[in-house]
Amino acid sequence: MTTSVSDAAPMPKEHKDFMGHPKGLWMLFSAEFWERFSYYGMRAILAPYVALQFFSHLGNQADAEASLTYGGYTSMVYMTGILGGYVADKMLGYQRSIMLGGSLMAAGLFMSLSPDLTMFLMGLALLVVGNGLFKPNISTMVGKLYDDGDPRRDSGFTIFYMGINAGALIAPIICGTWIGAVYGYKWGFFTAGIGMVLGLMVFQLLKSWLDGVGKAPEGVDGKKSFIQVLIGAAVLVAPVFILLSRSHILGIILSVMMLALAGYFVYSGIRSGSKEQLHRYIAMLILFVANMFFWALFEQAGSSLNFFARDYVSMPEWMDFTLFQSANPIFIIILAPIFAYMWPRLDKWNMNPSTPRKFAFGLLGVGLGFYILVFAIQFMLVDGKVPWQMLALCYLIHTMGELCLSPIGLSMVTKLALPKETGLAMGGWFLSIATANYMAGRIAAIAAGGGGQAEAGSIEGYAAVFDQLFWGGLIVAIFFFVVAPFVNKLMHGVK
Repeated sequence: MTTSVSDAAPMPKEHKDFMGHPKGLWMLFSAEFWERFSYYGMRAILAPYVALQFFSHLGNQADAEASLTYGGYTSMVYMTGILGGYVADKMLGYQRSIMLGGSLMAAGLFMSLSPDLTMFLMGLALLVVGNGLFKPNISTMVGKLYDDGDPRRDSGFTIFYMGINAGALIAPIICGTWIGAVYGYKWGFFTAGIGMVLGLMVFQLLKSWLDGVGKAPEGVDGKKSFIQVLIGAAVLVAPVFILLSRSHILGIILSVMMLALAGYFVYSGIRSGSKEQLHRYIAMLILFVANMFFWALFEQAGSSLNFFARDYVSMPEWMDFTLFQSANPIFIIILAPIFAYMWPRLDKWNMNPSTPRKFAFGLLGVGLGFYILVFAIQFMLVDGKVPWQMLALCYLIHTMGELCLSPIGLSMVTKLALPKETGLAMGGWFLSIATANYMAGRIAAIAAGGGGQAEAGSIEGYAAVFDQLFWGGLIVAIFFFVVAPFVNKLMHGVK
């Protein structure tokens, strides 16, 4: 999600309230609910569907190839948000950007019903481009509903966040466990597309609740700018399609972008003439690295862990493996209020960990989650499968790690960057997640391929890779525990 300053007319000071918040919040909550239903519904079945539909002729290597496609898609979803924020600020406004982006996403989902790989990848490319116009801008509009200093702002974002997780919770159940498992995975994509259409309908029918927030910038020719953006989106689909089918090129591009971004922030810190600001940018870049390591492990959820659940987890007859894709949002909804309460209490007792240490706890959690599976494979196999409770426990520990890192990181980036570079810094944060998703796809391909130590698709291969992920997470976590005081010092009092 990128945040930026709009050139549109100033936000109205008075909004009609409902349940203590502007009515527009509840409309955005509903629209985002359906968009997240759409995204997480197709994400739950994406990798297994691609493996079955397009790469089954490769035998045991099908899951590995599907993992690369999955990693490329989830990576580029995070890459396009920066461009979408710029388009909303300067050309279309937030409302029209959201409608155009959502329409492209719906079209992409319906194209994904095609049994032809080229058409399917074109559908994913449309989804990537549309998401760039939709996702960052609907989140930004939530903030624009409140005046600066409005104490309800944090509460409003919390409500909005619950909408995200509510959509993510029910989507795998409906699109995967019910529709996909019973009628075929392609109909899961169709159901996700219907969810996107419902989100657009909610947004269009209730946009008057926004009281003008998110309209096009003043002095901009609405029709001309819309056509320009539409043409630009159509042009962008082609390179996205190419990168989806040539993941090694995507990896090179992401590496170059991350190195260029790091170089820019170091240069900006030097140019600012402030030693403190240079140090803060260095601290921010170090946290970017931790963020990449975390999400590269965490994002095994939709790929290697999904395949592992399908093949090697013992479940009751009524359960489908896609049901595990709802585990993270369930645990988020349960645990997020507890963590939100815990940090201030720890601070009151002078026991609140520093931001770098919270990152270390996050990395430790994601590593330990994989050890749970390694332990289960070694000691709890029954008929070649592990109990479903162990995979659920893995997701629980991963979610606890996420709550130590993800919300803290978003807040920290805005505090470490210069005000004029906050949008770019947020873009950098999400670029680090994009890079992590690419890495996650490569890791999942290795896991599905046997980890270089066993037969492709074997439980021994998964055990080997999960063991490596445990040790990798543990080592990086220990490193960040050790360097936390140094990084904290570089932040010069920012908390």
